[in-house]
Amino acid sequence: MEKYLDLIKNSYSGYWNYLKYELIDLNHWDNFFYGLILISVLVWILEIAFPWRKEQALFRKDFWLDTFYMFFNFFLLNLIVFIALSNTVSELFNDVLGVVGLSVSSFQLFDVDELPKWFGLFIFFIVSDFVQWNTHRLLHRFEWLWNFHKVHHSVKEMGFAAHLRYHWMEPVVYKSILYIPIAIIGGFDAQDVAIVYFFSIAIGHLNHANLGWDYGVLKYIFNNPKMHIWHHVKELPKDVRFGVNFGLTLSLWDYIFKTDYIPHDGRDIELGFEGDENFPKDFLKQELYPAFSKKQDIKSSE
Repeated sequence: MEKYLDLIKNSYSGYWNYLKYELIDLNHWDNFFYGLILISVLVWILEIAFPWRKEQALFRKDFWLDTFYMFFNFFLLNLIVFIALSNTVSELFNDVLGVVGLSVSSFQLFDVDELPKWFGLFIFFIVSDFVQWNTHRLLHRFEWLWNFHKVHHSVKEMGFAAHLRYHWMEPVVYKSILYIPIAIIGGFDAQDVAIVYFFSIAIGHLNHANLGWDYGVLKYIFNNPKMHIWHHVKELPKDVRFGVNFGLTLSLWDYIFKTDYIPHDGRDIELGFEGDENFPKDFLKQELYPAFSKKQDIKSSE
């Protein structure tokens, strides 16, 4: 137990030092803090220059709430929960396997260091995106997960910062499911992962931006604003129960598994979910919503 407590303590102090390093050191290209700001500003400029919904305000509904979510989820949430959690779970997993004489490396299919760097990154990107596509489907499929995911779908006017409006439990689910397949692939250094991460953040921002783009023939490969808007539609098709267009970075999986849905130009469709008028409007209540949702549902039905 002492080993795990020390691991948690060292994880927190290490990540805090990392955050300070990110804020003051501008000499490394894989700076996640300023990388996020740069991508956000560039996509916002595109929104301003090429607005799809021209009547939508520059500072749209919940713009500042989503901006707060963006920085909280991208940085502070890692400090509060995930660095210690992921390091501890990883160590615990290795210890459990060690009892039977195994380790994570025992399941490793290959080492990316033995592959050309571009090919290793491609495999990492494809595997992680496919696993996350399936995880996204689960968030819609099971009610207890959907209660967390409602935070993201409470967006009523789409803009780039809506990309990172999500409940703190979502990355717990994503990272837990993603851990084993990524461990099986092999090791990646931080700079290699940063390339994939920045690309995914850029595509995710564009998907949620006030832009009427679909990338032409590339729409069958990459998720895009005209496709993703339908993922947020309030009224689902009658033959669909759990959602459509689950792609994060790639739209490919939706076309392969027949979960794609773009019936017409979705510029002016209503966003949200059934009953969203009763959903909390501020950050703290949204974060606490899943814990009190059943009580709220019972109270509203009385």
